[in-house]
Amino acid sequence: MGRMDEILQLFPHRIRMLFLGRPIEFEQMQEIRLRVRQPLMMIYGGSEYIISTKGGFCKHANPPYIVTENDIRETVEYISNYSLYAFEEDIKRGFLTVPGGHRVGIAGKTVVEQGRVKCIRNISFLNIRLSHEMKGCAEGCLPQIMHKDGVFHTLIVSPPMGGKTTLLRDMIRLLSNMRYHISVIDERSEIAGSYLGAPSNDLGMRTDVLDACPKALGLEMVIRSMAPDIVAVDEIGGEEDFAALRNAVNCGCVILATMHGRSMEDLLCKPFFRDAFEQKMFERFLVRGRNADKQERIWEIYDGRGQRIA
Repeated sequence: MGRMDEILQLFPHRIRMLFLGRPIEFEQMQEIRLRVRQPLMMIYGGSEYIISTKGGFCKHANPPYIVTENDIRETVEYISNYSLYAFEEDIKRGFLTVPGGHRVGIAGKTVVEQGRVKCIRNISFLNIRLSHEMKGCAEGCLPQIMHKDGVFHTLIVSPPMGGKTTLLRDMIRLLSNMRYHISVIDERSEIAGSYLGAPSNDLGMRTDVLDACPKALGLEMVIRSMAPDIVAVDEIGGEEDFAALRNAVNCGCVILATMHGRSMEDLLCKPFFRDAFEQKMFERFLVRGRNADKQERIWEIYDGRGQRIA
């Protein structure tokens, strides 16, 4: 089955037909959004498009295809293989992971008990975020995060949808296939794209994945049980994350992590990061920037002092 087919089979026939036969490149498709009684939308090549009733997509489709309650209901049935109860724990977190590693964000009416989400009912909003493997995308950066004795503690930084998880995923694959034992704490199931516990993405032959586990708890577990050379996490942010990473460093593990940000200056405005920066927790920073013409996005590389080296 092709990767586009993996996505199309999630939708009812009437939505599926809007995409069939269209000149759509899977690698350019990033999101498909269904909002009840609103136009069907997708993010393609970094731009937002509205899907028309005839299957075309443009900025202002006329008339647009309007998503119905049945569209949402059938899509949820396909996504859960008609066994929504089997995914109750995932739904509590607001998303499901489907074959291929694609993630489906879910919103609707929440039922909260004792400050925790018990379930989401009346699901009315879906965001299918497509998982893309770009094997080889980290090859150019890899020499900059390595030294003769191993790997530098590295933080990858970009705005949302800037490619940080994609770069981290390939970095893990390359290092794992070299010689390093890596433990991935995949809290949001985005790095490995695990489905029923098995990774959908290639993370290399020496990588172990702890799926859907909070980062701080997961780091403690894998350090104690899996003896990794490297631990990898996605989207750190709070004090608990940084404390757990600091403990991993003290235990002798190299850390690979990602974080939302637009520049080194932006990062230094974040209080927990500033403490980590002053303590020199990270030795390399890869920050998403643009080349001199401000056209092509590139990875700017900084050392532990925040000085650009590439």
